[in-house]
Amino acid sequence: METTENQNPAPTPFFQSNTAKMIMVGILTLVLLIPLEFVKSLITERSFRQEEVITEINDKWGESVYFYGPILKVPYTTFDETLSINQKTNETVKQRKAITKYAYFFPEDLKAKSIVVTKVLNRNNYESVVYSSKMNFEGNYIQPDFSSKNIPAEVIQWNKATILIKTTNLKSIKDEVKINLGGTKFTFEPVYSTNPNDSTQALETGFIDLKSILKTAKTNFGFDITYNGSKQIKMVPIGKTTQLSMQSNWSSPSFTGNFLPDDKTKKKIDANGFTANWKILHINRAFSQQFFENLPDLGTYAFGVDFVIPVNQYQQNERAAKYGFLVIGLTFLIFFLIQSISKIRIHIFQYSMIGLALILFYTLLISITEHSSFMKAYLIAALAVITLISLYSVSILKGRKFPLFIAASLTGLYTFIYVIIQLENYALLVGSIGLFCILAAVMYFSRKIDWNK
Repeated sequence: METTENQNPAPTPFFQSNTAKMIMVGILTLVLLIPLEFVKSLITERSFRQEEVITEINDKWGESVYFYGPILKVPYTTFDETLSINQKTNETVKQRKAITKYAYFFPEDLKAKSIVVTKVLNRNNYESVVYSSKMNFEGNYIQPDFSSKNIPAEVIQWNKATILIKTTNLKSIKDEVKINLGGTKFTFEPVYSTNPNDSTQALETGFIDLKSILKTAKTNFGFDITYNGSKQIKMVPIGKTTQLSMQSNWSSPSFTGNFLPDDKTKKKIDANGFTANWKILHINRAFSQQFFENLPDLGTYAFGVDFVIPVNQYQQNERAAKYGFLVIGLTFLIFFLIQSISKIRIHIFQYSMIGLALILFYTLLISITEHSSFMKAYLIAALAVITLISLYSVSILKGRKFPLFIAASLTGLYTFIYVIIQLENYALLVGSIGLFCILAAVMYFSRKIDWNK
């Protein structure tokens, strides 16, 4: 007679149960996050190296251009009176000390035209966008008005006025800068700044006798300036009415700063370049047309264009690496479901080899990207890893059906990740829908597995 013990099957040892296998695969997935973080650090390091090389290229060719001017600078004299006591006579003595201060006047009208010709410079595997920009400025000044500060005419030093330009990137100016003011030409010279916090440099003319120049209500001026630069061009709208027209062969401009181009004045962007126009009135910015004693930093009101390569390969690599945990987890899930359905045993060492192959995808991706486009690099790295894992699966799963399924699944997974990387506005939506479909598929294929064994 058979006993009850002989009739019931022996319980499955814990370490051979589905629960134990799930725990071990989960722990392995977490362990593989360590080399994945090393890969992310490698991407960050290469990105920093790219920035260093781009900075070196730009430093030799010319940095970004910031233009703030031309500004009429007029000195005037104030008197500081102090009282002191004569020790011998005990009388109070009044001492009067003359101090020279400056008034700054902005143009009434300022029109600028800029033609920017860009090109890409390469060093090793890195590239930077640089440009040559010829800028033409025209405008006019009205008679300086000191009445708002009650400054008498006799203390104004009209014969020692100058015209000032605040700018960056002096070393890349290609020609001598001369301004035609009221029919007379004046040459700009660099001026050393004693202010350590001043981020700009200065160009200033010699002394101008304003009384002999500003003979009419409005006095016209005009000058040209040519820069070699990189990254961006920005200017401060100091004219009571400021207009800027810019043309370039760069097809991916990024308009930056406090003001955008006027869409009504034929802003155009196509494969051959762009044309943009700005018109800014004095009521559009919160500063006046004249300043006394100190010239403020008005950089927050600047506007212009960024010239950058639109797609950064390291940003794409970084985005791809962020989905590494998802790729590893879903790949292990596919193998675990196959193992549970087919009863084929897969050792934790074999899971480890598959996980390392998935990590290797990202090192292949970043190394190939530095010598090719991201799309080609992604395709090559994905094909290499899918082929490696599929061939390895043939020896593990003892057949062709499951390895073909794994190859198809990995192809779909890498395609899904690539689509998400390329999308910006709809990445979250597409990713959420994709994960929902993956969850539905897992629920469908795992519905007949006896998880209690």
